Amino acid sequence: MTGAPRLPGLTLDDADRLVQTALEAGAERGFPPLAVAVIDVAGEVIALRRSDGARPMTSRIAVAKARSALVSLQPSGALDKMPPGIVAALQASYGGDFVPRAGGVLVTEGGVVVGAAGASGAQSEEDEEAVRTAIDRWQAERPTGSWKPQVG
Repeated sequence: MTGAPRLPGLTLDDADRLVQTALEAGAERGFPPLAVAVIDVAGEVIALRRSDGARPMTSRIAVAKARSALVSLQPSGALDKMPPGIVAALQASYGGDFVPRAGGVLVTEGGVVVGAAGASGAQSEEDEEAVRTAIDRWQAERPTGSWKPQVG
């Protein structure tokens, strides 16, 4: 539908590029097969792919790591120092979609959060390395100031 409003942030093309780049980064570094998810600013999945050989649960965990980064406005790995009671409360509040382990990272453009990416399947630090690499490469390809909020 032409002219329909949309949330500001990542496009499907952006999300596909981020997912593909993260999967390639993981393969380049010899990580186990990954699942990678990219979500929009509402926390909804734009793109999700699971590599051949990745465990089925990795898809759900990748999404949860991305959502954890989004709702906390920080990398999901920074959340592992939270008290267990707080983590349990957040997991209950978010229906299990809260994972305080590395692998979920905010996607920003010009200091504005435009989504989040998460990966699962390798060691948590490796998951995060794959998505950070993808985000860094995506940001380097973007013209400065290319994101503009849509009004109306």
